[in-house]
Amino acid sequence: MIRAVGRLAALLSTPGPSAAVAFSAAAVDAVQVAWGADGPVIAGRAHADLPPGALTPSVTGSNAPDVAGVSEVLREVLDRLPRRPSRVAALVPDSAAKVSVLRFESLPQRSGELDRLVRWRAGKATPFGMEHAQVSHTPGAALANGGRELVVAVMHREVVETYERLCEGAGAHAGVVDVTSFNQVNAVLAAVPDAGSGDWLLVHSAAGRSTLAIVRDGTLVLHRHRVADDAEAVADLVQQTTMYYADRLAGRGLRRTVLAGESSPGTASGGSAAVRRSIEKRVGADLEWLGAVLAPAVADETGADRTVLDALAAPVGVLLRETGPPRRRPAG
Repeated sequence: MIRAVGRLAALLSTPGPSAAVAFSAAAVDAVQVAWGADGPVIAGRAHADLPPGALTPSVTGSNAPDVAGVSEVLREVLDRLPRRPSRVAALVPDSAAKVSVLRFESLPQRSGELDRLVRWRAGKATPFGMEHAQVSHTPGAALANGGRELVVAVMHREVVETYERLCEGAGAHAGVVDVTSFNQVNAVLAAVPDAGSGDWLLVHSAAGRSTLAIVRDGTLVLHRHRVADDAEAVADLVQQTTMYYADRLAGRGLRRTVLAGESSPGTASGGSAAVRRSIEKRVGADLEWLGAVLAPAVADETGADRTVLDALAAPVGVLLRETGPPRRRPAG
């Protein structure tokens, strides 16, 4: 059974995506998910590489020097899906957003006051004026003193609009704009029966940067996005994070560590394998490939292997969150 997920809310969302698109500096991936009698099924997928420099994910800046070129690649990708979507969920690289887990001793009851407080706190660590910001916040862990953590994601409005334009140029409306790592987490929460209890770590390494996320009892409690140029740098970051987890987050022991590789579908996974070996040697943890974690719970009609499922985890995760299983009609 797949549990309903949605703890990590989208930056921008309207109902109805029938497909999800994942952007990276190197490629565009699209996926469609159907619901069968036994749960979700990957019904279609398509992938295309991008020319070098066509997409340059960053918190500020254009992100897409060649909007028309990327849109054309995306158009071809969407045309190869079984059903040509008019609405999509667009997943952007973590490098394009600023994610923080903020602690509050108390929270205002009125939504307007809460939004202003969150924007003020988030603005202290955001490298642009908050008048240009698109902000999303999701409840995090409850604190012992009655306070609350919030998971806050900030994107420059121009960056959000850039990814919307990429989809519009391909003939699709981006009804959801969200962050890749959030939906890798959502995919694991959906696929693994016990992922909503205990602590576990996600490691996503891509394009010289890595995201580490620690989830406790189904709630994100730590999110780090850092430069990590090689396998040893990623292993260093994981070791530092696990030490911080033990010292500052009252770590109870990680039940699993999940690795999302950086290889594109159809390419060799040597770089990802080196990252895995370095992490396992450094911290003594047995890592699981993200695609292998998803495989038992998400059926596939497209012949995807583990490396492909790694790349599709985030778009699958957002579709599981946004659509969920179809409601059964009452008998009689």
